Amino acid sequence: MDDAVRQALEVDRNVDITTIGRKTGESRRIEIWHHLVDGGVYLTSLPGKRSWFANMLANPDMTFHVKESILRDIPSIAVPITDPDEKRELFNKIKAAEGRMTHLDVDRWVAESPLVRVDFQE
Repeated sequence: MDDAVRQALEVDRNVDITTIGRKTGESRRIEIWHHLVDGGVYLTSLPGKRSWFANMLANPDMTFHVKESILRDIPSIAVPITDPDEKRELFNKIKAAEGRMTHLDVDRWVAESPLVRVDFQE
């Protein structure tokens, strides 16, 4: 990740991601929050089933769109995090870093929320 992208991700919250629909094969673009943890970029959402996550499981190729401080479309690979211990560690770090997420029930998030590391391909 280049310096301009890193700086943008340190201040911007919203990004878009484009996944490939697992049923249609069509591109699907959504807005989502990202989280920086130990130098990595992660995506998650509220507990529950998510189409974007199902799409990534079927096809991990995606595009990560930085869209606030700078505009950059970055080819990426989604790496699902499924190990409960690794998820717990990452969710605890996200909770500690995000002042507005103090209500986060880590046990529920580990059990029910998708978690993906984004590996940039540039």
